[in-house]
Amino acid sequence: MKTKSIKFKCQGWNRFQQAMIPIAGAFILTFALQAFSVQAQGDLLIHPSRIVFDGTTTSEVINLANTGQDTARYLISFVQYKMTEDGAFEEIKTPEEGQFFASDHIRYFPRNVVLAPKESQAVKIQPVKTNQLKPGEYRSHLYFRSVPDQKPLGEDEEVTDTSSIIVRLTPVFGITIPVIIRVGESNTTSNIEDLSLSEKDNRMILTITLSRFGNMSVYGNISVEYVSPEGKVSQVGIAKGVAVYTPNVLRKIALYLNFPEDNMPNDQGTLRVVYTSASDIETTTLAESDALVGQIH
Repeated sequence: MKTKSIKFKCQGWNRFQQAMIPIAGAFILTFALQAFSVQAQGDLLIHPSRIVFDGTTTSEVINLANTGQDTARYLISFVQYKMTEDGAFEEIKTPEEGQFFASDHIRYFPRNVVLAPKESQAVKIQPVKTNQLKPGEYRSHLYFRSVPDQKPLGEDEEVTDTSSIIVRLTPVFGITIPVIIRVGESNTTSNIEDLSLSEKDNRMILTITLSRFGNMSVYGNISVEYVSPEGKVSQVGIAKGVAVYTPNVLRKIALYLNFPEDNMPNDQGTLRVVYTSASDIETTTLAESDALVGQIH
């Protein structure tokens, strides 16, 4: 990775250093969250994108793959997040009311990996001492952080001004995936509410509220179909991997809708919104809602 060197005079260095601390933290967190949405960042691919221990398995394997051209090293650790109503994540140190961390009951190995180009490696992860846990859901996020290969400052350039200090800013990339422990039976249900339509850049946007009730989080895919007055059905929107994590009780979601030219929306047509479990084996409908286009405001 090419780095950029910037010279700063010694005077005022303390002020610069203090200012950079929160910026660097936000920079790392932003990349970690964005990386998760695309399943890759900094040439690292991770599968699966989430781990759930519900008593049916005693261990899982996470596969890491370096798709880049350079050898890379990654440190593995836990971070704690809360989810906001719009689905964003904010790092926290202590759980909110009704939220429980899983990190104290998860063992994983190795804790850092070095991957050559096109090389892959498995990380084993398993729950421990779960018999000590009260019924409920426990969640932490496993953070795979790249460690840049840095040269000593000044090694690749000649420094002639000894009254200056060189600072090299190197972006740090990472991916986070949720690790969840579920103890006891789930009584969780969900509901789709508050459908509304708006328009932006000549495209229709459907906004919905996904509600969660019960003791566990929900996770699945949202599909939107348009049914014309004549009964013609077209899929016009989809969102995959939509979660409402405990302790949140709702999440607001906005979807761009794409209508085919032979089935454009009509006030008497129907929008059907379906929330289904994300499973390769069996799909279950978690919530659904139908509404006439002319009645959605």
